[in-house]
Amino acid sequence: MAKIYAILGSDEGRVSEEALKTFNTLKPEGSDDFGNDIVEGQADNTDHACSIIANTLQAVQTLPFFGGKIVWLKDANFLGDDRTGGAERTKESVEALMKVFQAGLDPNITFLLSASAIDKRRAFFKYLKKSAKLTTFDKIDVSKDGWEEAVAGLVRGKASPLGLTFESEALELFVQQVGEDTRQISNELEKLSLYLTPETNVTVEAVQTMIPLNRKGVIWEISRCVDKGDGQRAIHLVDAQLEKGETAIGLLRAAIIPTMRNTFYAKLAMDDAGVQRADGRSFSGLVRKLSPAVKNVLPKKADGNISTWALGNCAIAASKKTLEKLRGNLDACLKADRALVTTAADNHMVLHRLIIELTS
Repeated sequence: MAKIYAILGSDEGRVSEEALKTFNTLKPEGSDDFGNDIVEGQADNTDHACSIIANTLQAVQTLPFFGGKIVWLKDANFLGDDRTGGAERTKESVEALMKVFQAGLDPNITFLLSASAIDKRRAFFKYLKKSAKLTTFDKIDVSKDGWEEAVAGLVRGKASPLGLTFESEALELFVQQVGEDTRQISNELEKLSLYLTPETNVTVEAVQTMIPLNRKGVIWEISRCVDKGDGQRAIHLVDAQLEKGETAIGLLRAAIIPTMRNTFYAKLAMDDAGVQRADGRSFSGLVRKLSPAVKNVLPKKADGNISTWALGNCAIAASKKTLEKLRGNLDACLKADRALVTTAADNHMVLHRLIIELTS
């Protein structure tokens, strides 16, 4: 069994969670926290970082009185490429720690490192990669297509032990509101669990009640209201965002046009597959039935696969409309876009008229 464990990554919540689990697994049977050494790794500056490393060196070089012990350098923040981590004194101290590891730890001592950032160009990381049991947890990249599907899987996995089951639309809203941060996901799920007890079914209303509405969530909520035909709420949300300084063209292109485009493509796929109704869960299977011509025009992710998450979210609304109506909606979006860009038309009125037309 490896005597050095490193748990790293930008997802601080998962790193902390896994590090605690690993510490509890590795600590010698019958020992308590006082029989082991936990060195807090949050450094304020270079001097503090060097002091933390000195404490870590002392811990790994001090033999336990009975049996074995684990030394945990917890949540170290001085291993990255920032001002503290890049200071020469910090790097020299880290290298001194590495040399102790290279010389070999006492068989009764296990070392555990948890850190959110580490410079992968340096010798210390290369040593950990080669000689430690290394685990990495990085945040899901929300700049890439398909991030919502990855976050949804993470949410389901964390909701299951709490006994929570999400309705499809509620999961979509939760993902947009909370995002990819594991710690935030866990916190919000805990709030939902307490709010719903003894119920376990998570509805849209529960998410709206318990999860604060952020900008990304507002954009998604406008999209959802337009998609569901709730023009009154969509107009209310649009007006609120305009009063906060959001631009009309920005709201149109972020909240309305993508939804109308995805709803059109979802309907195109459903008609091609001969399916009258579909949802987010069934859309992936539907894609396998499509003709090559339709597959070629559907929106793709960066990896070349069809964006089944985005299209699946619009499939229920698409099943209630004709392809001609959805094509007309895209034309209406184009006219509104031109009016906002090329004329002096009142922004509120342009968006109000568009939303009414789309939701009628």
